[in-house]
Amino acid sequence: MLRMLALIGGVAAGTGLSQFPEFSQQYLQRLGGQRDALNAVVADFDASASGAGLSREAALAELSGSHFLNARQGDMRAVIARAARVDADYALLRAAGPLERMALPHRFRDTETLEATWADYQPAVPVTSAGLIAAGLGFFLGWTGLSLLFGVLARPFRRRAQ
Repeated sequence: MLRMLALIGGVAAGTGLSQFPEFSQQYLQRLGGQRDALNAVVADFDASASGAGLSREAALAELSGSHFLNARQGDMRAVIARAARVDADYALLRAAGPLERMALPHRFRDTETLEATWADYQPAVPVTSAGLIAAGLGFFLGWTGLSLLFGVLARPFRRRAQ
């Protein structure tokens, strides 16, 4: 019974992990779109600042004095920070292969992009080598993890050899 549950856990984990390479590819594509859009906003702001003879920081400092301007300054600072984060994550994820991305879950941190990718994602049968390797890895991790867990839980109930 425990082996059957471990097998089921392995199949479930393998099936789930087999989807990661394609999901990460779709996330990367969306992140690239976010990167382009954010960089366009930052470039436009920088061009406006430069046209007024100001650096980015000086232009941000000019956005103060009223509730609206203070809020706009905060918005622009958030956009600039997000653009830098997205640039860094995109560069790292793009350089990594589909299986290497499994070791980079902390780089899937753009919540807006992650939620949009998840909302549109449709699971599919993995036919790429990365999908099949991820499925095998998931099966092994699921089967091993559940086998160890059940072994630990069953230990107090085993009869001792006499």
